[in-house]
Amino acid sequence: MGNIYWLASYPKSGNTWMRILLTNYLRDAQDPADINSLDGGPIASAREAFDDNVGLEASDLTHDEIERYRPFVYEQMSEHAKEPLFLKVHDAFTYTPYGYPLISKAATAGVIYLLRNPLDVAVSFAHYSASTVDRIVRKMGEADFAFVDKPQRLHNQLRQKLLTWGGHVTSWVDEPGLRVLVVRYEDLKADTLAGFRDVIRFCGLENDPRRIEKAVRFSQFADAQKQEVEHGFGEKLPGSDSFFRKGQVGSWREELTPELAQKLIIDHAAVMKRFGYLDEHGELIY
Repeated sequence: MGNIYWLASYPKSGNTWMRILLTNYLRDAQDPADINSLDGGPIASAREAFDDNVGLEASDLTHDEIERYRPFVYEQMSEHAKEPLFLKVHDAFTYTPYGYPLISKAATAGVIYLLRNPLDVAVSFAHYSASTVDRIVRKMGEADFAFVDKPQRLHNQLRQKLLTWGGHVTSWVDEPGLRVLVVRYEDLKADTLAGFRDVIRFCGLENDPRRIEKAVRFSQFADAQKQEVEHGFGEKLPGSDSFFRKGQVGSWREELTPELAQKLIIDHAAVMKRFGYLDEHGELIY
């Protein structure tokens, strides 16, 4: 078993909030963690981490050539880790053109999969990427949807295949040989203490009620918003107004047209029903 716990999610599903919770728990400090200095290392797709571990410049390679090496990057990171690493990843769980899992199972201790209602995801993702909601809704239904896939631009991240929203979910939770804990954003919002306690237990960390309660208290959405206003946030994309926007459950009802909501339901009905976003009659729960 490896040393990496993957914080895996489709974009805008609560990944950063989980990193804040874990950082506050692990540090057990007197003040809330700085959102621009979270524990766990870089996102899995960070170009710098690739260059440092491979000894080749990713800019000299094609997307497929980069993916040939990425599993070994994670194996090196896992091997050199003196304690568990909690790494953010937005890639779907896919296989490289050479037949290896992009996310090495040998490097993996477990997966915390953060899941959120795709209707809320669509609205939040559109704001985050300074795009239109209808474009994001369409992209969420495309099996070849990928982040950072334009070869003519040099990004600080590598290509990330997202697949469809539903395809992303099942790529992780149904992959054989992975220990996976699914954490729904809605459940975490409803009872953060209980949800985060489940994460602590899954990762084999000390189940200290005082530390868990303090981590939850130090990880309020309003505090992250305040920090972003005062100091900015390095993960906010250019053109986006803010990273920590609302963080609410069901806010899609204020911004999503009935037509777009219906398209998302049609595109992702099976997975939405499986994870409790649609009832047995296909009606929305959130």
